[in-house]
Amino acid sequence: MPEHDAEDSACERELIMLGEGETGPAPSPPPVETAARKPLRGSVLSAFGYRDFSIIWSGALLSNIGTWIHMSALFWYVKEITGSDTWVGLVTVANFVPVFFLVLFAGSMADVLNRKLLIIFTQAVMMLSALALGVFTSFGASNLAVIMVITTVMGIAFTFNFPAWRAIITDLVEPGDILNAVALDAAEFNVARFIGPWLGGMIVSALSVSAAFYINAGSFLTIIGALILVRTKTPRGPAPPHGTLRHVHEIIVYVRKNHWALNVLVVLSVASIFGLPFIVLLPGMAKDVLGSDARGYGLLLGFVGLGAAASAPFVTWLNRRFKESEIIKISALISGLFLVGFSLSRLFWLSLLLSAGLGSTFLMLSAAVNTVLQARVERNMRGRIMSMYILVFQGLMPVGGIVMGTLADRYSAPSVLLAGGLVCAAMSVALIAFPSFLRDVVTR
Repeated sequence: MPEHDAEDSACERELIMLGEGETGPAPSPPPVETAARKPLRGSVLSAFGYRDFSIIWSGALLSNIGTWIHMSALFWYVKEITGSDTWVGLVTVANFVPVFFLVLFAGSMADVLNRKLLIIFTQAVMMLSALALGVFTSFGASNLAVIMVITTVMGIAFTFNFPAWRAIITDLVEPGDILNAVALDAAEFNVARFIGPWLGGMIVSALSVSAAFYINAGSFLTIIGALILVRTKTPRGPAPPHGTLRHVHEIIVYVRKNHWALNVLVVLSVASIFGLPFIVLLPGMAKDVLGSDARGYGLLLGFVGLGAAASAPFVTWLNRRFKESEIIKISALISGLFLVGFSLSRLFWLSLLLSAGLGSTFLMLSAAVNTVLQARVERNMRGRIMSMYILVFQGLMPVGGIVMGTLADRYSAPSVLLAGGLVCAAMSVALIAFPSFLRDVVTR
């Protein structure tokens, strides 16, 4: 379950630029094996010219399909046994709350330990957790307490997996193809997000919830096997000379001193609280507003992934022509408008189209943010800068999810989504009105 939450853009740019701060000029990254490289440079598929990237991309695709089968089944199961959007939000919190407390330390580990071995270990923990949830559900022993505990364990493993995953992607390709690799990695995740929920709805309807959990457990073997086949060296980084806490503190100081990094994370935080948690309300929208079932919910969630996956090459095209700051402004505005439209829709086919639009625009937003952060720091800081990105992107989203779920139970899901869409649109209008806020949010 490598979360790639959704993400990133552009190829054919030299990347290693460093923002103002105390870290000095970025060194050249270590050489990457190129013997198996194919002549794809300059295309939107250039990263596939690297053997190891292609292998890990394929394994991650199958693993993430399993992950989304698991998540869609879990959300539907919790909604069924509780009838509450609040509990769906709480399960999301259990999965992502470890991000709040541990992700900065996970980023430090990603910069110090062998990233490949760290990812294999955390994937194994998530595999065993999914298997355990399947067993409990099969024997009728899966209550809310069991779900929350196992989901929290998976969340902890995911927290230590994600910064290492985001950082290892840039190890597998040469500098000129890093952004393309990040964009294709995002496309892989979102293809899985399209296929997985649809399959999840079919599996829950035709078989059982526990079958979805077993399938997810088996899918982890594909990414573990792919990582074992990777030849690119992912050496340990230098041990932090002043301890882990000081190592973590360095990235906090860096973000505070470099206003371009702080400002772009502020923008992402608004989207993570008021926009992205719309996913938590999809079961309620499918069941209570659109009158659909598990298959309909799976389609709604799947179309979010379809829109994001389809837009990944478009992000690469956009990034060649526009500054990242402009992409952020426009994608925030359009995502807000799509969210308003989704809240007002009572037609299932229209809601599907709007779901795809939401997936596309939120990918563009997160892609541009991720691109700037990865492009402007050196290799031995990428794990930690990604931990800051994850803290905002994955850490704040469940907070927004529980708030939106609680408000939806008190008022209604459409009214809460309408308010969230208006906030995102208002933020983009403010960014357009005050262009200096994101002036330096570029990789050039």
